[in-house]
Amino acid sequence: MIHGRRNLMIPAEFEYYRPKDLPGVISLLCEHGDDARVLAGGHSLIPLMKVRMADVSHVIDLKDVGDMSSIELTSDTIEIGAMVTQHAIIEHVGLAATAPILREAALQISDPQVRYMGTVGGNLANGDPANDMPGLMQCLNATFTVIGPSGKRQIAARNFYEGAYMTARTDDEVLTSVSIPAFSGGYAYEKQKRKIGDYATAAAAVVISKDGDYCKSASVAMTNLSDTPICSMEAGSALVGTTLDETSINASITAMVSDIDPTADNRGPVEFKKYVAGIILRRAIERAWSRA
Repeated sequence: MIHGRRNLMIPAEFEYYRPKDLPGVISLLCEHGDDARVLAGGHSLIPLMKVRMADVSHVIDLKDVGDMSSIELTSDTIEIGAMVTQHAIIEHVGLAATAPILREAALQISDPQVRYMGTVGGNLANGDPANDMPGLMQCLNATFTVIGPSGKRQIAARNFYEGAYMTARTDDEVLTSVSIPAFSGGYAYEKQKRKIGDYATAAAAVVISKDGDYCKSASVAMTNLSDTPICSMEAGSALVGTTLDETSINASITAMVSDIDPTADNRGPVEFKKYVAGIILRRAIERAWSRA
């Protein structure tokens, strides 16, 4: 029994590749099909391989592939390469000024060791519903660029996630960058977790813009409360045109709870998760409003 448990913490045998450019990556993906996966920081893929949730015979490391580690800011967009680490997000002065919610969220991902290696693309690409960046990117209405043998295409973050570990990216495509429209207003990323390094029991990303004393626009997304991140359009709409009084905030929470579909696990039963989600969303709304 003990021997079997140890085996479950060791990945099955696989072939390792380290191509020098993206065409080399695409060629390997086309050759090996769904038996191959790309490796960015490794903090999403390797744990799945250890517990045999990912059956991968060919691992393609992206470390030597250039042009995916930059952060570019313009008046209209924020462009983030897929190989940008969470640490780089935290340390980037320009991002801290133009999109501080990215830094706020990155600081809540696992621990410093993971953030030094874990990448934006790795956090986004594999469809893990517990990862923090997918919900945040949906809140920010981001667009993902993927490249495959048929060329380049853009996929809205809100259309990218189809189920747990299932995305609109095909097996022969690589997520190369993220584009976020420039935005202004109040923001907050709130997260409840059992301990440092754990996935969220519930997390909420909120961005709010203000017109006088009234909410002009609001975007709400939730993490680890369904088999995909949930961008709750109704929760955002419930805040628009209001002064964010108790009635409107309660309406937003009610709308969000109707959109999520949590499952019971070691983080708690379904009703507990819905309750925590409401608490976390309220905190995020109030904090974002105070910053608007």
